[in-house]
Amino acid sequence: MTLSKPPKKRLWIWFLWLGLFYAIWGFLVFVQGRGEMVKEHWPIALAMAVGSYAAGSTPMGGGTVGFPILVLLFDQPAQLGRDFSFAVQSIGMTSASIFILARRQPLAWAMLKGAAIGSLLGTPLGILFVAPLIPALWIKLLFAVIWGSFGLLHLRRIGEIASHEGMTDFDERWDFRVGLAVGVLAGAMVVSVTGVGIDMVLYTVLVLLCRADLKIAIPTSVLIMAFTSVVGMATKFAFTGVQPGVFDNWIAAAPIVALGAPLGAFMVDLIGRKPTLFFVAVLCVIQLVWALHEERAALGIKGMTISLAAVGLFLFGFERLRVYGAVLVGERCARRGDARREDAPTGEERRT
Repeated sequence: MTLSKPPKKRLWIWFLWLGLFYAIWGFLVFVQGRGEMVKEHWPIALAMAVGSYAAGSTPMGGGTVGFPILVLLFDQPAQLGRDFSFAVQSIGMTSASIFILARRQPLAWAMLKGAAIGSLLGTPLGILFVAPLIPALWIKLLFAVIWGSFGLLHLRRIGEIASHEGMTDFDERWDFRVGLAVGVLAGAMVVSVTGVGIDMVLYTVLVLLCRADLKIAIPTSVLIMAFTSVVGMATKFAFTGVQPGVFDNWIAAAPIVALGAPLGAFMVDLIGRKPTLFFVAVLCVIQLVWALHEERAALGIKGMTISLAAVGLFLFGFERLRVYGAVLVGERCARRGDARREDAPTGEERRT
């Protein structure tokens, strides 16, 4: 039997991208005199060193760190946190995506294509018609609840999620339709409001419904968040504009995330995904507790109860998705077993 060679890597493409990006960034900073702006916003650059690493090594975009840093720690408007997430991920996640593609890593292509088309439809619609209806307080809480629930899911199921190998192959058309639904709904209802989230949703579907290997699910989530961030920024520039202060923070953080996210994608192969996922899951839970504590006066008993109930609802949804995935995998395996038995030769056929 002849073993097929692994796909040839083309890392020169990524280095070309880096050269182009840093040339443009250098022009903006040194030729146009924005050095003081970069120095003034060094704290967000430092924070995004961690955020970009998490973006490349986990299913959580760099905005997962950038949003709470700006909104909870620096007390900036939630709308600024959302727009900054779009902006910084358009560089960091794009850089990580080019790195992943250049390394020829395996991806869930059918679901990714569906999610990209869905995001192309859902994200602009959400930015234009859904996001303006959501008050700043509820933007904070939506972010905190979704990522807190996501963290709790991993703290409970990290062993199972990390043990998956390969990916259950249902049907490319089915995968495409599921990805399309994820793209439309997550783009319109989550990403447009918080600036992040479609990566987490697609990843969750891959690991819970399709039992996908983390080596497939995480790179796929990185690519969809990069694409969605670019769509989000394009929509912002074309129709709504971006919040004041986004560019100031972006110019400081961009050179960090351009390297940090690909570094995360590379280093996680050396140290393993389970420790990194566990660390980020703990951060997600901490930011949930922090957000509820910071906004306890504005929320009151009723708001706190609704927020905690929402966490429980998300966890229930994750668990139902996991159970449904187990049923689908069982049915798929049963059908394959029946097909093997039907194709197997009889005793008489073996003898002849």
